Amino acid sequence: MCRNITELRGLEPPATTDEVRAAALQYVRKVSGVRQPSPAALAAFEAAVDEVARTTAALLEQLPARRQPPATVPPLRRPEVRARLGLGAPPS
Repeated sequence: MCRNITELRGLEPPATTDEVRAAALQYVRKVSGVRQPSPAALAAFEAAVDEVARTTAALLEQLPARRQPPATVPPLRRPEVRARLGLGAPPS
């Protein structure tokens, strides 16, 4: 269903708050079918993203370590994506 959501477990260094939130945003956009919520739906949309991000962070903390890193590099760690978003160097 959500094949474009980045795998965050097993990253070195561990997934950042921004990476967790970006994955939560992707998930909520996918399940809601809404990319840009209307002003009337914004509060519910943001609350859902916050809740998914909290739950994701808790899950990542509780899972055992991976034997191998994820197969793909998260978007927020790719220089071309960071440049497009106006962010600095990737986390190290």
